[in-house]
Amino acid sequence: MRFQPATRRAVAKRLPQSVAAAVLEFCQNALAVNPHRVGKPLVGPLAGCHGARRGTYRVVYRVDEDTQLVHVLDVDHRADVDRPR
Repeated sequence: MRFQPATRRAVAKRLPQSVAAAVLEFCQNALAVNPHRVGKPLVGPLAGCHGARRGTYRVVYRVDEDTQLVHVLDVDHRADVDRPR
């Protein structure tokens, strides 16, 4: 499991504490065990990534099948992640 630097900052500073705790628990448990089961493939500009909802927030991640690593790319409010860029 790898977090991008911007994602680490978001979890530490921008997200409400309860959301940050829920996101970290989700990433360390369910996402680490089976990333394809807990999220769905995204389309459009985020094609190739997966997204999983945590309340009103979305965790955007990419699964590297070769190294079996999950890269957490973004955690943000669903309205901001789902908006076309």
